[in-house]
Amino acid sequence: MNQDPYMSFSDMTPEEMGFLQQATAELNENQKKYFYTVYSSKRKNSQEILIFTLLGFIGFAGIQRFVLGQIGMGILYFFTAGLCFVGTIMDLVKNKSLTLEYNKNMAYDSHRMALMSN
Repeated sequence: MNQDPYMSFSDMTPEEMGFLQQATAELNENQKKYFYTVYSSKRKNSQEILIFTLLGFIGFAGIQRFVLGQIGMGILYFFTAGLCFVGTIMDLVKNKSLTLEYNKNMAYDSHRMALMSN
């Protein structure tokens, strides 16, 4: 299987691409297809996380944390207005690294699932 399917992701960074290539190197063709299917359904786009973070400035603080699976931080942001907007501003600055961290965790999960698929 060619690595081209990963190029269909709109905001794929070279770091994420390298990570995915390394993660799928040992998988056979069927496992790679399964990995791609699972990973593409779990992966988040950094632009979407940016939009969710911006919603924190109009009263919906913490949505980005809920979307990234950080429920505790989402609740904290919600009840503290994004930690008095400081946390929201920090998330705005580092939205790409937050998204990359989440996507790496989803790649680990997808890899484990792909290994068990065959």
